[in-house]
Amino acid sequence: MSIAAPLRHTTAMAAVGLILAGATPALAQAADEDEGLGEIIVTAQRREENQQKVPISVATVSGATLDAISGAGADIRALSGRVPSLNIESSFGRTFPRFYIRGLGNTDFDLNASQPVSVVYDDVVLENPILKGFPVFDLDRVEVLRGPQGTLFGRNTPAGIVKFDSRKPTSTTNYARVSWGSFGTINAEGGVGSGTADESFAARASVLFQHRNNWVDNLDAPGTDNLEGFDDFAARLQVQAKPSDAVTLRATGQIRLFDGTARLFRANSVATGSNKLIGLGGAATPFRRDQVRADGLNFQKLENYNGNFTAEYDAGPVTVTSVTSYWNANLQSRGDIDGGFGNQFAPTMGPGFIPFSAQSRDDVPSLDQFTQELRIASNNSGGLGYQLGVFYFSEKLDIASYDYGNPTDTTPAAIGLQRQDSEALGLFGSLNYEFESGLKLQGGMRYNHDKRTMVASRPVDTRPGFLGFGGPVANQNANVSGNVLTWDVAASYAASEDLNLFARVARGYRAPSIQGRLVFGRTLSLAKQETTMSYEAGLKSKLAGGLARFNLTGFYFSTKDMQLTAVGGASNFTTLINAKKVDGYGFEAELEAKPAKGLTLTAGVSYNHNEIKDPNLYVAGCGAPCTVLNPQRAGSPGIYAINGNQLPQSPRWTANWTAGYSVPVGDGEVYLFTDWAYRSKVQFFLYKSVEFSDDSMLEGGLRVGYKTDRFDLAAFARNITNDVSAVSGIDFNNLTTMVNEPRVFGVEASIKF
Repeated sequence: MSIAAPLRHTTAMAAVGLILAGATPALAQAADEDEGLGEIIVTAQRREENQQKVPISVATVSGATLDAISGAGADIRALSGRVPSLNIESSFGRTFPRFYIRGLGNTDFDLNASQPVSVVYDDVVLENPILKGFPVFDLDRVEVLRGPQGTLFGRNTPAGIVKFDSRKPTSTTNYARVSWGSFGTINAEGGVGSGTADESFAARASVLFQHRNNWVDNLDAPGTDNLEGFDDFAARLQVQAKPSDAVTLRATGQIRLFDGTARLFRANSVATGSNKLIGLGGAATPFRRDQVRADGLNFQKLENYNGNFTAEYDAGPVTVTSVTSYWNANLQSRGDIDGGFGNQFAPTMGPGFIPFSAQSRDDVPSLDQFTQELRIASNNSGGLGYQLGVFYFSEKLDIASYDYGNPTDTTPAAIGLQRQDSEALGLFGSLNYEFESGLKLQGGMRYNHDKRTMVASRPVDTRPGFLGFGGPVANQNANVSGNVLTWDVAASYAASEDLNLFARVARGYRAPSIQGRLVFGRTLSLAKQETTMSYEAGLKSKLAGGLARFNLTGFYFSTKDMQLTAVGGASNFTTLINAKKVDGYGFEAELEAKPAKGLTLTAGVSYNHNEIKDPNLYVAGCGAPCTVLNPQRAGSPGIYAINGNQLPQSPRWTANWTAGYSVPVGDGEVYLFTDWAYRSKVQFFLYKSVEFSDDSMLEGGLRVGYKTDRFDLAAFARNITNDVSAVSGIDFNNLTTMVNEPRVFGVEASIKF
């Protein structure tokens, strides 16, 4: 694939930019009536910069959008699709999000799954998926950095980063807001800070509580409304001191307590030969989101405690920053994996054909992550700038997996244990130089050293012959390590005051991985390190005197030895594999405008084409009666080639748009805000099938209210059209799917003080 391939797909979006440029005089008429869009400040390069001048494809989520999507008890998955090329889904629910950028991600559901998208929360890199689901509240900014970010952020960032920065203790934004909606949904959030006049001392406390009643009726259990409820509590306390003008010290402590339902799996919710959702009575009955019939136990509990300490010393020419963090978590999660009741050996079963009952539980008794980063950054705004740093990462993870013989058993028939220890060291540096001509060049390198060890066993197993792997398994040991140099080179050019052009080449890296879920297997699987070369170029423009922005990026990447996870299949094994090569290309375009007083519009679109290129790579197909569209390997029934496939959970097209309009009334304004996110077809697994896919999803929200400088009263709706879409599946037992969040109506009140 030629590096120039993205240009074929960016022509139309460039034309949009030219049309907008032609419309500049009309928009400019509003310049005297409105204040313009203003600058967006990002920290994508570990320093505050105008987003339009950063030579990276970086997007932000606006405050209005964040308020709208989070007001109905939503978790971090609500960010999915809100910027181009970002997808988030989960087979665990609120506690285990899986992130994808430009189609790159990992569908692995195991609790030590490695992902190519990193989450950075207040300058702390979060590695394990159950840490990445930490709630987002009282935030200053949300940034999505697309493409490899290995120089400044290190390991496991070949796809990009989702970055959260909370409001600091010196913030003057004090607020409280509470909403109530469908299913008894409660969302209560607040943040308050205060300090001395000279800012020598400041503190801030933030809190979030989210609740939803059980609202899904399990027809196989007594009573009604048995499932899908939750209580999710999170809090943050920050204390900051400035013993001198040059020194800033900040300590942060956070907690999360979650108690609710694990992900609901819906047995035979599609029929063979179709991906259309169907009801409990089969294809002739309509799908109902509020009903299941499952005979197994379901619960999920998560505790997360973490703290970090940041110290900054401004030495004049440079600032020295130290970030020390410790995160601890534990999890218990049990679900009815077959999603139905009974089986072919029982008197009754359903919905549809259930070959065997499947109930399992996965726990993290203990997870400890420690990180330390020390960096030195120049303070000059022109000429030569630089950053140097060192990063250390340590993780100790215990996993226990349980398989049960009968749906309501509390004594497991088999137990699988894993202990994983990981360490990483990074040394990095970057340089940038800005010429008087408007040209800015920058480049950086990072040395990465990773090592990981695992001990796994199956000490208990009373399922002799079960799926061919019954009986205990003694300790198995594995270790992997990697050393690699990642780098990036970028250039930006201010063609005019309103137009910046940029290009970037970067090398990204994902550390080698081990998978050891021996409760359903006899051997460990390993994946060697993957490396990604990424090329991107684009423009960032300001139109109509600051009343509009249009940004466009075209990209091409090639990943060598890409780590993939063959999930489930007829043998119900989860196996790590490396694809020889995966190539991808596409574009991202984003528009923001204020075409009239009181009216703000945004729109984004992305196209992502990727392809697995490995003619010798095969995976097991579904154990359920699905229709696989890939060629079968000769002489190997049920084994299929995946060469040429698009990656799973990777839509070709995504789009998002918002519109906000306000009219002054009295001491405030009446406003309306609507936001929408669309994605095209996705496959759920590495192989292509008719059933384990979803054609498209379109979710929208609406918010109408009245606000003053202090008060805001609003009514809202999320997923207002009640779109019902499958978002993932389980393929080893029956045609099991998971679906998106329900429609929620509600009201909200907030106050600033």
